[in-house]
Amino acid sequence: MLALMDYQTLRDLLPEFSQEIQQDRDLLDSLSLQTKTRNLIDFGPAALARLEAKAIRDFDIRRQLELTARANFDAQAQAHALTLTLMESRNHSDLARRLAKETQERFGLVTATIALEDTAPIPLGWMTLDYGGVDYIIGETELSVLGPDGVCRALFGEDVRRIKSAAVIRTAMWRDGRPGAVAFGSADYEGFTPDMGAELVAYVTRVVERIAERWPILS
Repeated sequence: MLALMDYQTLRDLLPEFSQEIQQDRDLLDSLSLQTKTRNLIDFGPAALARLEAKAIRDFDIRRQLELTARANFDAQAQAHALTLTLMESRNHSDLARRLAKETQERFGLVTATIALEDTAPIPLGWMTLDYGGVDYIIGETELSVLGPDGVCRALFGEDVRRIKSAAVIRTAMWRDGRPGAVAFGSADYEGFTPDMGAELVAYVTRVVERIAERWPILS
């Protein structure tokens, strides 16, 4: 019978159950209603509050996405500008100097270094690793390590005291694929973390590799 009841009939019956309706919180919540006084039900605030809360959540998510996209764009633009500067390097020493200087100025890092294992002469201004040092730092099968595990004196020298986190990318230069690494050091514990992507620092590392291969290492 209730299913066949029209709206007007139902409306006429509601006043008889006003007390029960006002006390039925589940019913009022499902209808987005709120009791305002003993004899008045406010239809607006509950529904508006829900819409407002949803709008705030949507705005926060959208804002976060916009900030992330802008940060990624800015970082990529700085990486491209860094590439152009590195391409102007005159020799291995100049390449290492430019890499350190540009990463400090463009990304606020403590420093960035280029390292090679000590199986042949090491260019001036590059760091020296013992044989097997790259595998020891990064892992035998890994291409990179990000976080505090990459912080070591062999890669950063005296600057290691200021560095709290690092990104270390494996390299294999020249025809013999000589083992090495490019390391980026941050003074921030959250500067590089294991859950971060390594795409940007890997890109810079590949640029360093290609530029370094322009010149032979002089013994």
